Amino acid sequence: MTRIAVLDDYQGLAPQLAGWKSLGAEVDFHRDTLKQHDALVRRLAPYDVLVTIRERTRFPAALLEALPNLKLIAGTGKRQANVNLDAATRLGIPVAVTNSPGDSTAELTWGLILALLRHIPAEDRAIRQGKWQLSAGIGLRGLTLGIMGLGRIGTQMATVGNAFGMRVVAWSRGMTPEKAAAHRAEAVSFEELFRQSDILTIHIPLSNESRGLVGAKQLALMKPTSYLINTSRGPIVDTGALAEALRRKAIAGAGVDVFDEEPVPADNPLLPLDNVVLTPHLGYATLETFSVFFRESVDNIRAWMAGEPVNIANPAALPHRRR
Repeated sequence: MTRIAVLDDYQGLAPQLAGWKSLGAEVDFHRDTLKQHDALVRRLAPYDVLVTIRERTRFPAALLEALPNLKLIAGTGKRQANVNLDAATRLGIPVAVTNSPGDSTAELTWGLILALLRHIPAEDRAIRQGKWQLSAGIGLRGLTLGIMGLGRIGTQMATVGNAFGMRVVAWSRGMTPEKAAAHRAEAVSFEELFRQSDILTIHIPLSNESRGLVGAKQLALMKPTSYLINTSRGPIVDTGALAEALRRKAIAGAGVDVFDEEPVPADNPLLPLDNVVLTPHLGYATLETFSVFFRESVDNIRAWMAGEPVNIANPAALPHRRR
């Protein structure tokens, strides 16, 4: 019988959101994340199929090579940055992908912005302690919203920013004034994005070019009254430099949903700071998104079991896929 493992199901949602029993396979659900190589090998060695949730568990070449029974990775979402696709292709392991609803990350980003500017977490804690109205918030109308990356999520941010009466500026590689204007934004240079933004929100993918793109030099360009929001990927921002800017009040605050290491270790320098709002990579974590992930993963596994794999990110693996 085919053995399937659903990995890193933190919320325990996978069993109820898809018809796993219809596969006629043995399915195990794991709610924790293992990081250590040997522990992962021991857990994953028996399985033919692994269902992965975004980038919670990473699959470098060494791990893939240590799993000779692995015949399919059923990934969730379009991007499979957690898997060494070259190694998977070489080893004959197809990697399937699913769709991903595009609204939830923009919604969470606005939640972080409002939480910061209206001091919602601090006021929530205070009212539970018998205190009342400790702060005055900052309104959004008239502020400049800076968007790094005017793609699917960035354009949603621009739409809402305009609805709030904000000035919207944007930068991304290949940005043109015409593209920006189509979304009621102004195209600016990379440096001007930091200088002009009252709220700067990051919506570019993680790549070799974007890793560490926002560091001490860029943060120094920002106003002391400005805020940085990162709901894209943790390594785009130098965490140490951001923590130092927040400690020195070189910027007013930050909203962070993504981290270099997830779950976040206890020594992360952002944890002690009171001018940052932190969320545990909630941008995509909605019932609607997980429903799509798991239903389409079941469909992908069923097609693979029938000998007709679909939605494969590395089709070059198919001619010599493991049986």
